[in-house]
Amino acid sequence: MTKRLQRVNQLITKELSQIILREIEFPAGVLVTITRVESAANLIQAKVFISVMPEEKTSGVLRILKQKIFELQQKINKRLKMRPVPKIRFFEEKTTKEAGRIEAILEELKKEGK
Repeated sequence: MTKRLQRVNQLITKELSQIILREIEFPAGVLVTITRVESAANLIQAKVFISVMPEEKTSGVLRILKQKIFELQQKINKRLKMRPVPKIRFFEEKTTKEAGRIEAILEELKKEGK
């Protein structure tokens, strides 16, 4: 990955996190985190991976974000001083969920080993 692509991903993560935190209403007790952004090399689109706590609320949060995607895209377009601005799409972060499951299994094995 090029340095420019890394910077674009970091910038999108930072700006989108601020917009989501301040301007999107989620059900009470729901924590939404942008875990990573993967922009295409040609900057046409960016995959935004989110993690939701509690996990059961993930589909609802994705639905809310997809309903507001046009509004979010417009805000990103205004904030980023670059062209083209990648078209954002939201995805559920699966790797952190997997890591959490592996961590739980390791803890369980550690307890059994004692």
